[in-house]
Amino acid sequence: MLTALLLVVPLAVQNPEVTAIRTGTLIDGRGGAPVRNAVIVVRGGRIESVGNAVPAGARLVDWSRYTVLPGFIDLHTHLAMRPIGEGDWVNSGTRESIADDALFGARNARLTLEAGFTTVRDVGSRGFTAVSLRNAINAGLLPGPRIVAGGHSIGISGGHCDDNGYAAGVLDEPGPLQGIANGPEQLREAIRLQVKYGADVIKICATGGVLSQGTTVGTRQLDDEELATIVRVARFHDRRVAAHAHGTEGIIAASRAGVTTIEHGSFMTEESARVMAENRTWWVPTLMAGYNVGTDSGSARLPAWAAVKGRAAWAAIQQGARIAQQAGVRIALGTDAGVFPHGTNGQEFELLVRFAGMTPMQAILAGTASAAEALGRDDVGILEAGRFADLVAVAGDPIANIGLLRTPAAVIKGGEVVFGR
Repeated sequence: MLTALLLVVPLAVQNPEVTAIRTGTLIDGRGGAPVRNAVIVVRGGRIESVGNAVPAGARLVDWSRYTVLPGFIDLHTHLAMRPIGEGDWVNSGTRESIADDALFGARNARLTLEAGFTTVRDVGSRGFTAVSLRNAINAGLLPGPRIVAGGHSIGISGGHCDDNGYAAGVLDEPGPLQGIANGPEQLREAIRLQVKYGADVIKICATGGVLSQGTTVGTRQLDDEELATIVRVARFHDRRVAAHAHGTEGIIAASRAGVTTIEHGSFMTEESARVMAENRTWWVPTLMAGYNVGTDSGSARLPAWAAVKGRAAWAAIQQGARIAQQAGVRIALGTDAGVFPHGTNGQEFELLVRFAGMTPMQAILAGTASAAEALGRDDVGILEAGRFADLVAVAGDPIANIGLLRTPAAVIKGGEVVFGR
C-alpha cells in the first residue's frame, strides 16, 4: 500500500532542496556583458547551474525585477571595532573589554551581511574575537558573512599594531601572543601563535599608521629580514600575508618580500606601483578609510595628531590610486570598516570609480572575483556551478549607477534569503 501511495505523488511537488532564482539581469563576476533573464539553480547551498530554465519542483525566488550579482567581498574589515565617534573611541582599549568587542562584532557582522557583503577578511581584533565570530557564524548561531579571520595584527613594540600613548605600567606589556614582536625569532613565535588560536590570515604592520599615536604614517617598521621571515613562516602554515603599508618604501619592501596584499598604500608612487605589478601583489586601497579620516567631517572626530596624518594620507592616495590603476596593479576591494560605520561598505565601489579611474564593471570585479582570487578562494566571487550561492540583488543598473551597490534590495547567502525577498 505504501508503495502504491508513493507512485501517485505528483512529480511537480516542490523539492525543498532545489531553489531557482529568476533574475532580471545577471552580472556573474566574470567581467562579461550582463545577461538578461538568467536562472540560477541552487542545491544544498551551492550553485548547480546558471541557465534559463526553472527545474520542475524547484522553489522559485523571483528576482526578475532586479540586477543580480555575486555576494560582495570586503578584504579589510574590523568587525569587532566600533567606528570613530561612537562611544569613547579614543579610550576604548582601556574602558571596554573583549566581551564588549564580541557583542559589537555580532551587531556589525549582521549589518555587513545585510549590506551585501557575504564574505569578509577580518584583519585584526583583540583576543581572537574575529575567530570566535567566524566560528559562531559557521555554526549558525549568528547571522553574518563568511569570515576569513585574522588574529592579532603583528608588528613592533611602539609601532602601528601596538597600543601607544599610555604611561609605562598602565597596560600589561603585550608580546607575541598579542602580535607584538621584535626580530625574526619573536615574529616566528607570533605567527605560530596566531595560527594556533585559529587565524586564517596573517596581518602585519609594515609601516606606521594614521590612528596609531607616535608613529609617522609612512615610515617602515619592519626590516627586510623580518619581512622575509614573516612570509616564509606564514607559507609554512599555508597562510597568506596582508601588509598594512602606507609609505612608498614599506610598500616596495613588503611587495618584494612576497606578501599577498598591500593594505592602504596611501603614498603610492610610479616606482611602488611598478614593483607591485611586477610581483603581482594585490592592492587593497581602503579608499573609504582614507575618505573618512581625510575629509573635514571625518578628521573633526579624530585627535589632532591623527587628523594631520589622515589628511596627508587622503591627499596622497587620490593621486596614487590612478597611478596604480594605470600601472596594472591588481586591485581588490577592501574598506577598513570599523574606521567608519559597518554596513556602509558599498560606498567603496563608488570611490574606486571616482578616484582610481575604474569602470563600474572593474569596480564590481574588485569586490567579487578579484577579491576571491586574492583570498585564494574558488568557492565565492563568481556565479557559476560549484560555488556558494551568495547573491546580491539591486533595483536598477549598477553599470549605469554604481551607487546602487550601497543599498541592496535583497541578499542570499548559501542559498538562503537573509535580507529582502
